[in-house]
Amino acid sequence: MDEATGEATGEATGEAAGEAAGGARGEGVVALSHGDGGLMTRRLVNDVFLRLGGKVLGRLDDAAVLDVVADLAGGRLACTTDSFVVDPIFFPGGDIGRLAVCGTVNDLAVSGAVPRFLAASFILEEGLAIAALQQVVDSMVRAAAEAKVEVVAGDTKVVERGHGDKVFITTTGIGFVPAKVELGAELIQPGDAVLINGAIGEHGLAVLSARPGLAFKTAVKSDCAPLADLVARVLAAAPVRFMRDPTRGGVATTLGEAALSAGVDIVLDEERLPLTPAVVGGAEMLGLDPLYLANEGKAVFVVPEAAAAAALAALRGHGLGRAAGVIGRVEKRSGDEGRLFLRTALGSRRRLPLLSGEQLPRIC
Repeated sequence: MDEATGEATGEATGEAAGEAAGGARGEGVVALSHGDGGLMTRRLVNDVFLRLGGKVLGRLDDAAVLDVVADLAGGRLACTTDSFVVDPIFFPGGDIGRLAVCGTVNDLAVSGAVPRFLAASFILEEGLAIAALQQVVDSMVRAAAEAKVEVVAGDTKVVERGHGDKVFITTTGIGFVPAKVELGAELIQPGDAVLINGAIGEHGLAVLSARPGLAFKTAVKSDCAPLADLVARVLAAAPVRFMRDPTRGGVATTLGEAALSAGVDIVLDEERLPLTPAVVGGAEMLGLDPLYLANEGKAVFVVPEAAAAAALAALRGHGLGRAAGVIGRVEKRSGDEGRLFLRTALGSRRRLPLLSGEQLPRIC
């Protein structure tokens, strides 16, 4: 048998074996052969994943080679990575694909970076419907277009049935921080204002409403959205000392950590918190505090008091910030360490501790 004949025979045999393996597990589902690096893997990459990117991803090189000289322009490189294991993978207002893009883009944005590139890694469970995977990937394509980022690299692995949960996604993001942007909790000062761009707790409650065994009817949808454009507008309008997206642990944990790092007290005003009746009602039914529920399309901003009006105007001038408001103030530390407090409608003050134990596991 000559080399050409052997290659052709091997390809045909591999194709038949792959189709047989797929058929044995049901048509249109992920099979272990999709992860063996051969023909079935190539088909999955070509048919499903290549739609994520353009020419760079399409080269299928072992690494993406990027020309970033013009992007840096005296600034700095920002890099972040995150894994997404949300359960269920589809929920009101989004899915794990949209979440994977927006979560990583937002981590870059609140660090002051302009997001540019993403890499995505998928761990697929044997038996996952190909149609569901395509839906997730299509959602990622749309989210990447919204965020104006390019997916330039990726990887796929398949694990045996029962060794995963449908699909896990890890995304790594690269962005560029302009030279004049400086952010950090250490810059927060007493007298600063605390702002947020909209309603609190929607993502956490939306995911919970779709979870098997706990499913309930609610009008709440996940707020999952890319925030880079919104953040850029605020940075252009006002001096910002600190930004963070309050995902796991919610607004209370995010601002509690900021207070601790900055050595100040942050006091939230209960009457100014943007809480919808649907979120409040759902949280009360489940015994949860909305301030600790995850958000995926919100950012908290700490700005000098004199800049609060300009920052608020910039937020409200954007579609993702029309319900923005000033929700609190920074005060001098009253104890041995910085703490977060809530000023209630009755005028009393109670401490909001850092979240101890996850209210809602696998929320992102």
